[in-house]
Order: sequence, then structure tokens, then C-alpha cells
Amino acid sequence: MHGAGTGDKERHLPFAVDFAAHGHPAVALDFSGHAESTGELLDLSLRRRRDQAAAVIAEVFGAERPLVLVGFSMSGQTVADLVDLYGNRVAAIVLCAPGIYGKDAWDVPFGSGFTELIRRPESWRDSRALDTFARFDRRALLVVPEQDAVIPDGVTELIRTALATHADFSALRLAGAGHQLGAWLAGQSQARRDIISTLLRPSPSVRASGTGPRSAGFPADLPSS
Repeated sequence: MHGAGTGDKERHLPFAVDFAAHGHPAVALDFSGHAESTGELLDLSLRRRRDQAAAVIAEVFGAERPLVLVGFSMSGQTVADLVDLYGNRVAAIVLCAPGIYGKDAWDVPFGSGFTELIRRPESWRDSRALDTFARFDRRALLVVPEQDAVIPDGVTELIRTALATHADFSALRLAGAGHQLGAWLAGQSQARRDIISTLLRPSPSVRASGTGPRSAGFPADLPSS
């Protein structure tokens, strides 16, 4: 799931193709007001982003398949909102230069009112996403660029701390990358492979037992998606 601004699905298609090459169906979408989607960007909100992503999931994957949720920038919040919606159906999450937002911004359309809310100093500290990530107990991967001129360091550290509470947590730092990780990763096949291999690595208990990963790529305790 892409971020805000000029984000779109095209920059994430190589990532989706890489997942599919491991035997996992994958989908990338344009949120309303972006690229090939209809609608107006100013009618979009964090709530509507969650609802639109859920509608795509229902259309493509049905009601049973375990999910791996991948979110860039603003979609860090969308991943959290979907974890709240789907619960244990979410087998893993990948957060790439993720952003999170305060509770009072969640249902506000993207316009001057939304911008005013999110520009308040440290407005992200009461984000519901932090509680969600702290409760999450499956595989979680945080991917950060070497330099991020958009996401405050405080946001990244709060997310890192929350994910480390209960999740099977890993973090990757991508040398030479900036905030626009989707566009950067589109031209970095090795970096995409590193992310996917880290996500699909066997858990410590699986490595200790010597059973190895499932043929589809996920370890024995992580359902394939």
C-alpha cells in the first residue's frame, strides 16, 4: 500500500511480483484520488484508506486467506488499522518508512483541516497504531531509509519500541535510500530480495528444530498468504 502525495501502485509492482515469485499471491492498489483510481484526493481520509484496502482484500483474497500487509509511509497507519480489523488473520506486517497519526486525524478528510491537525507538534504520540503494534505478536519487519526527511525520528522509535513488545520483530536500514522507499526499491532488486528473505526467515524455534521453512516460503509457524 502506497503513501500519500504522489504515491501510486506502479512503484510497488516489482515488490508484488517478487512476492508472487515466492508463491504468494500479491496485490497493489491505488487509493482514491491517486493514479488510476477515481474519486478526489480531498475526499480521502485515513478511515477511507482502511475501508478501500479492505474492499480490495475482500475482492481479491476472500474471507479466509491469511494476510501479509505491506505499507509505505502513510500506509503505516493503514496497516495498523487493518490489523485492528482483521486480528489474527494478519500473519505478518512490513512497515516501510512508516507514518502514524493522532486519533483526532483518523476520520478527517485530506484537506486543510487534516494538514493542520498533523502539523501540531508530536500529534502522532497518541496514535492508536502504537497500541496495535504493541499487541501484535506475529512477524513484523520495519524497513527504514538511511535518511528520512519526512518521518520524524521520534515516530520511527515509537514504532520500533511498540513492535518489539510482542512481535517476532526485525528491522532493516537501507543505505543510500530516502523517504520515497517505494520508488527506490523499484530499481533495487537485491534490496527487495533482502526484505522478502528477512520476512520469510525461519523463526528461532524452527531453526533450532531443523525443520526449515515450508516450500512456499513461510516458516512453519507463519501461514502463507
